[in-house]
Amino acid sequence: MATDVEEIYQQQLKPLSAEDRLRLIAMLAQDLAAANRRERSVMELHGLGKEIWEGIDAQEYVNSLREEWDHRP
Repeated sequence: MATDVEEIYQQQLKPLSAEDRLRLIAMLAQDLAAANRRERSVMELHGLGKEIWEGIDAQEYVNSLREEWDHRP
């Protein structure tokens, strides 16, 4: 394959103006970036940060928040 790429470069790309080659580079970079993007799922976040809540009782936490609200000015 490297030979094919080199041949394409020598025959088709090298004769292009510097401006056209730069445009081609930009087009290739954009195409590669788009190919590497993929749809993300919110489920990928499942369990993220769970260690923060280890050992904390949910009801006690909610109760403490409500108590803070009661004492706000």
